[in-house]
Amino acid sequence: MDTPIEYKHLAGERHRHGTRSHSHPHIGPHGHSGHSHGLVDPSIKRSREGLRAVGLSLAVLGLTALVQVAIYVATGSVALLADLIHNFGDAATAIPLGIAFLLRSQRAERGAGLFVVFVIFASACFAGIESVSRLVHPSPPTDLLALAAGGLAGFGGNWVAALVRTRAGRHLDSPALIADGNHARADAYVSLAVVASAIVVALGAPIADPLIGLAITAVIVKISWDSWWTVRGGHHGHQHHH
Repeated sequence: MDTPIEYKHLAGERHRHGTRSHSHPHIGPHGHSGHSHGLVDPSIKRSREGLRAVGLSLAVLGLTALVQVAIYVATGSVALLADLIHNFGDAATAIPLGIAFLLRSQRAERGAGLFVVFVIFASACFAGIESVSRLVHPSPPTDLLALAAGGLAGFGGNWVAALVRTRAGRHLDSPALIADGNHARADAYVSLAVVASAIVVALGAPIADPLIGLAITAVIVKISWDSWWTVRGGHHGHQHHH
């Protein structure tokens, strides 16, 4: 029986001469090593699933924004314009995330996640400034029915996009995709606030419109904070509790 040292020496000899003869144990992709056929590299599979989730949510949000543009053109509602800008911003976060999945790079994915957090926070600032300016210079929205319809479209589109992203993010263990799901959820709440504003103005309480805006700002700030921790948690985020 060979001693471990002799065995190592033999293995080394076999490995060294294997390149000259055709007895090298590492058969390439064109070799017939049986079970390697038909298998997709896990990172490629993950990349495809990530791109599918990003693409699907982008299509949903694109459609949502188009519906809102049509309503905005018909009504000229400022509140709806604000929501519309949110939805285009939401769709834009799909681009760096899609590139990260395409590159199959964890670092790019993390960078995209941080970008998403920044966009969530920026949208909170935008909603806050808009609400404060409405308090100072009241301008109750008109065309309330169209406004409510636009808000409902925004809510539906963002909610579906949030579900697609969050589910894929958990499945692929991607904090960035989960953060982007949170982003769509934040925008769903903004759209819901548009509906609520239309209702309170219709009931004769226009002051409630900017107050709802401020409440939603607080919700988005909370979501951006949660998303920051999700992305900072990296690959071993708190979704590993099972």
